Amino acid sequence: MAYLLIVDDDEDFANTAATVLRGEGHDVQIELDTDDALHSMENKAPDLVVLDVMFPEDASAGFELARVLRHQSETKDIPILMLTAINAKFPLGFGPQDIDQDWLPVTDFLEKPVDFDVLRGKVSELLREDSPAD
Repeated sequence: MAYLLIVDDDEDFANTAATVLRGEGHDVQIELDTDDALHSMENKAPDLVVLDVMFPEDASAGFELARVLRHQSETKDIPILMLTAINAKFPLGFGPQDIDQDWLPVTDFLEKPVDFDVLRGKVSELLREDSPAD
C-alpha cells in the first residue's frame, strides 16, 4: 500500500492512528516534531502526510511545515491531511473552508477528536485522488 508519515506531538494519538492505518496495509512512520519530520522526508518521501497544527515548540508549527512542504519541489505534490484540535484551544471556526495555497496549503482537514473510520476513509480517498488514473 502507501507509505504514510504522521507528524503529531501526541504520541498516544499518533500510535493509535498508526495502528489503524497499518491495519489497512500502509507502512506508517511517526514523527513527534516538525524538524524530525523534515529530516525523515529527506530520507524517504511519504505518499501522504497526516499533520497536526500545534506543537509544544510552536502553536502553529504544522501550518509552517505545510508551507515548507509546498515550496519544496520534492514534496510539493504530497497530499497533506491536517488533523488538529486547534478549534478546541482557540475557537476560531477554523476548517476546510480555510484551505488556501498560501496560508493553509493542505489537501484536506479533519478535527480532533477524529473518528478513526473517518480517518481511514479520508486517507484512502486522498491516496486515490493522488494516484494516476488507470
